[in-house]
Amino acid sequence: MAAVSPLDEFPDRPILVTGAAGFIGYHVAERLLGEGRAVIGLDNLNAYYDVELKKARLKRLQAHNRFDFAQLDLVQAGEVKALVDGAKPAVVVNLAAQAGVRYSLTNPHAYVDANVTGFLNILEACRHGEVKHLVYASTSSVYGANTEMPFSTDDPVDHPLTLYAATKRANELMAHSYSHLFGIAVTGLRFFTVYGPWGRPDMALFLFTRAILSGKPIDVFAGGELERDFSYIDDIAEGVRRVIDRVPAANPEWDAAQPSPAQSSAPFRLYNIGGGRPVKVSRLIEVLEEALGRKAEKRMLPMQPGDVVATRADTEALRRDTGFAPMTPIEVGVPQFVSWYRKFYGV
Repeated sequence: MAAVSPLDEFPDRPILVTGAAGFIGYHVAERLLGEGRAVIGLDNLNAYYDVELKKARLKRLQAHNRFDFAQLDLVQAGEVKALVDGAKPAVVVNLAAQAGVRYSLTNPHAYVDANVTGFLNILEACRHGEVKHLVYASTSSVYGANTEMPFSTDDPVDHPLTLYAATKRANELMAHSYSHLFGIAVTGLRFFTVYGPWGRPDMALFLFTRAILSGKPIDVFAGGELERDFSYIDDIAEGVRRVIDRVPAANPEWDAAQPSPAQSSAPFRLYNIGGGRPVKVSRLIEVLEEALGRKAEKRMLPMQPGDVVATRADTEALRRDTGFAPMTPIEVGVPQFVSWYRKFYGV
């Protein structure tokens, strides 16, 4: 690993955060701006979910005098390259993507456009620019049909169960090829079920909260027995910040005969970033009911296509290399989300 963070080596150069009006991108940008860093936020403000929520996040970022915004779509290769060439960011944090597992079942082309073509344009911009570290979002969904717990970045991930997962795995492979060919330092982060204030309306906690407060039933799949490694957003933002400083170097001991997917003879690294403590969805609902002071009416449904029974992150590598692992339990994080939701929506 490099001894000097690119943010310390180039303190006057900005950080480019793509997907800055999105859930994780917003929080990462806020975290960096809070340090006094210059941040360029890129987002296309698409209508996958409520654009007004994205604009509200963006408005908070624009209150910082060291924040600049570019409304761009990553498929606009020339514009993305021009932005990177002109701004010369020391670090690019690519959090822009077409998210959502279930949406990929009906809108597959959106995922190839945003997650494959868009990511290629980021790689090309970094290749030809002066970017010192590319940090990008992957997902726990890449583990797909794996059942060995906890999920480890040393495990093979050859059986994704959705196109969304396949595009994010493609990102990891594309990143490695560019790292190998052009020496680009790249770090991928496999996020596990992120939740918290300013969250995405298509995620379970948001959907449950809205339904319960509206007196409507919630959809509970597989009897609430599904387990998820819920990750609180403040932990995620802190983890991303730590990883930015840890520029990967080539591992001279990497063995092609027994290859670890998580590192390489190129400056390439993969980390899990999750809570490390899987929680049943039924328990999440209990905690949410307590925070809301209301009981949920439940509509029990079978398991959905593309779903997995459980997720659990092995975060030891992240802890070893950055000194950090997410720690916030849902008993703390869920009430924080409810407090934000009530205030933002005036409930």
